[in-house]
Amino acid sequence: MPSSTTSRSKVYYCIYVLESMKDNKRYIGFTINLKQRIRQHQEGESFSTRYRRPFKLIYAELCTNKEDAVRREKYLKETGGRRFLAKRLKSYYKQ
Repeated sequence: MPSSTTSRSKVYYCIYVLESMKDNKRYIGFTINLKQRIRQHQEGESFSTRYRRPFKLIYAELCTNKEDAVRREKYLKETGGRRFLAKRLKSYYKQ
């Protein structure tokens, strides 16, 4: 009996926050391949983060829609989003 669901792969868009271990500043971005993108940041392949290496991943969330991911990335870079991250990562910063 054929399945009523399709077997195509779902693409997820990952919004992520990296923290520079050099200057403790955060970098916010989005990607469809988090592991590869972090590697690119760590190896200096991203111009915007090249001089702030190394990094650690401190936060990530997934979206199923690219437009939602872009909007969420933009929000996290604004004042309200930075406040959200400070509250969300409160225990992380207490360490």
